[in-house]
Amino acid sequence: MQRHVASGRPSGTDGSDFSYRMVVESRYQRVAEGRSRLARLILVQALHLVAGGLLLLLSLSKGAAVNKFAVLSMAAGFLAIVVGELGRMRTMSVLLRLYTSLSSIAVAFSVTCIIRSELFLKVMKQNTEAITSYEMLDAVRVALGILLQMVVIATTTRLLQNMSPPKRAS
Repeated sequence: MQRHVASGRPSGTDGSDFSYRMVVESRYQRVAEGRSRLARLILVQALHLVAGGLLLLLSLSKGAAVNKFAVLSMAAGFLAIVVGELGRMRTMSVLLRLYTSLSSIAVAFSVTCIIRSELFLKVMKQNTEAITSYEMLDAVRVALGILLQMVVIATTTRLLQNMSPPKRAS
């Protein structure tokens, strides 16, 4: 049916047939909103990953040894972002679950970096004057990454619940 521009409804109807028209089920609207929210979170995770990569390059340029956990965190984070974006675009639950796991592993590697760093020893010995701005910035970045990961897990879980077919009463 062609729309009549002035009235905003299809021609040949007085608008009283609204109860017979197709309506998008709220579950599908929630899936669309969840995918949109997840897209924003993946972008924030990518920016977080770039910040971590820049800090890693900065420490390497100052002559620090390569931190294998930092490299593993970057690799897992990059892979998580790629898998998450594919899962989000195609609405594939398997990829979204893998994305949540990989991004959690990346955060775990970041936390391991902090625990194994000199910053952790300085804090444990209460030698806070010796903490460098680089160490503090990295600790704040990891803490924000943990918070971001909690939001990612909640959002992805909610999206997966809305994607699954509704349970039928038996």
